[in-house]
Amino acid sequence: MADNQTVYGIGELNTRVKALLDATPALGNVFVRGEISNYKGPHPTGHMYFSLKDADGVISAVMFRDSVYRLNFRPDNGMKVVAHGRVSLFPKSGTYQIYIDHMAPDGLGSLYAAYLKLKEKLENEGLFDPSHKRKLPKFPSAVGVVTSPTGAAIQDMLKTIAKRYPLAQVNLYPALVQGPGAPADLLAGIRFFGNHPELADVIIIGRGGGSIEDLWAFNDEALARAIYACPIPVVSAVGHETDFTICDFVADLRVPTPTAGAVAVVPDRLELLNLLSGWRRGLEGLVLQDLKKRAADLDRLQKRRVMQSPLEPLNEKRMQLDYAVQRLARTGEGYLGERRVRLRALEAGLKAMSPLAVLDRGYSILTDEDGKSVGSAEDLEIGQTVRVRLRDGSAGAEIREIKRKEEESDESEG
Repeated sequence: MADNQTVYGIGELNTRVKALLDATPALGNVFVRGEISNYKGPHPTGHMYFSLKDADGVISAVMFRDSVYRLNFRPDNGMKVVAHGRVSLFPKSGTYQIYIDHMAPDGLGSLYAAYLKLKEKLENEGLFDPSHKRKLPKFPSAVGVVTSPTGAAIQDMLKTIAKRYPLAQVNLYPALVQGPGAPADLLAGIRFFGNHPELADVIIIGRGGGSIEDLWAFNDEALARAIYACPIPVVSAVGHETDFTICDFVADLRVPTPTAGAVAVVPDRLELLNLLSGWRRGLEGLVLQDLKKRAADLDRLQKRRVMQSPLEPLNEKRMQLDYAVQRLARTGEGYLGERRVRLRALEAGLKAMSPLAVLDRGYSILTDEDGKSVGSAEDLEIGQTVRVRLRDGSAGAEIREIKRKEEESDESEG
């Protein structure tokens, strides 16, 4: 062995082989046809372990519980099947095997392969995206149903809706639900209600249970696209609890049976009545509580002194007014007396300063003919007529002589 030769542990080698298998795209999406062998029934965990063989070889197979649950037939040794899954390796045992996610009897193998191919295609296009799912109306006035008019499914739905919510009107679009003409009928029903929204607030499409062949109309691509494009929410109610149709994936809601579809689209009137009763009791309690509070407030108001003697506050206000009037009167008399004294003092001062006051002391006032006071000899002329105002009257006079002050001074000195 060369010095640079890599030596693998068994687990390491198995892991590398597993990585190579998992990295090969073609091995992650394969269909195989073979005969079941070495099948000993479901494992306690719910998984299934068996082998698939044909004339040229054998391969170990495992099918996990979630995939087993969706089977619509009971596997058994010797049964020929077509299986879909991925090829990988279990490192612990080194077992090369196929992990199966879907399996059908060989007679349906081609249909099943077509179903898986269409499912993958539509899923990649986003037709199953949860963000596109619409909420169902809570109180629909009309329910559109696309199904057979003669099957048990429509009778179950009519009875259920009538019992739960008789206010909703059920409008049926009769359609074949299996056979060659079924996909076209179902497609026409979805488009009809989509073009007549006044006839349906929500649509149920479905039928009772059946084999995979019976349900195949609900795997139609055109029907799936019509459901996706429908402006009205669609409920898929295909009667098969353990398997899914393409309609189930693309619809806004999937239910296992037509009766479950009827339950999903309408409320229960008994529950609504109970809810309304609860609201009524709550409102009655609030009203009663409010009335009690108002009654207590009224009682407190009635017990107030003003309610017992309504004139008492008025009498108090009257007393306050009388007091204010008396106070104003007292204050006003004092103010007027003070003003009278001051007025008399001013009057006396004016009298003392009045030129008429000097008349009382024996003096007179000389005025010209216009009544203008003459205060200087300079204002007089010989022959001028003047008037002399005395204490008790007046007299006219004529100026005959004028002596100025300096002249009088000279005479007194001489």
